[in-house]
Amino acid sequence: MRAARLQYDAAGRAWRAAQRPGSTFDQKDWLTRGGSLTAHLRKLGDVRVRVTREAVDRAWPDECAALHIGPRTRVWVREVVLEVDGVPFVVAHSIAPLPASRGVWQAMRRLSTRPLAELLYADSTVARSVLVSTRLAPRHPLAVLARRQIAGRVPHALLARRSVFVRHGAPLMVTECMLPALWSHLDARSRAPARGDAHSYVLPHDRGGRPARPSHAGHGPSRTTERAALTRRRPPPSSSSSS
Repeated sequence: MRAARLQYDAAGRAWRAAQRPGSTFDQKDWLTRGGSLTAHLRKLGDVRVRVTREAVDRAWPDECAALHIGPRTRVWVREVVLEVDGVPFVVAHSIAPLPASRGVWQAMRRLSTRPLAELLYADSTVARSVLVSTRLAPRHPLAVLARRQIAGRVPHALLARRSVFVRHGAPLMVTECMLPALWSHLDARSRAPARGDAHSYVLPHDRGGRPARPSHAGHGPSRTTERAALTRRRPPPSSSSSS
């Protein structure tokens, strides 16, 4: 998918492609990952798309600037929650100008609980702008939506990313807010020790958070260690004597 930079740019005063200072490795990774976010989430568990709103509305001020539309321009809005194993991980807010939602992007009105990625990544005519990210202010409309899906304490600032998809000149903007449950899951996944017969040890992880395959025997427990552990677990011989 080529970058749509000539006509639309998702960047703005608060939205930038540069890495956010103070972000963790996982945060930098997931805020800049290309391809389908739904597909990336499927590597973490069972993904369900829960639609929370589909309606005609007005774009948010920072969206108007990116799409070059007036503040009173009506757009088609689709808001969903992406859940992994029943836990909300991402809140997504997508908009397209109303004429485009009835023309080039009319399929987004018929998605129901199917992911938007089915429209965006199966069509070679779709181009995508550079991904940009920000820390949402507490009063940002997306932060307000996200807080409804957070169990427990809500962080002061939530991380979000957005980009513009263009098909035949018509834009569709997708904004995704990552919820604390996603970061907690990734952190626990990277810290979880591998369970072995001898003892537990931590494997290095690759960029996607998956355990990396050992490049040599030194990454795991040695055969000597395994034999020692098996010996420790072997029950002692019976002390009773035969008659």
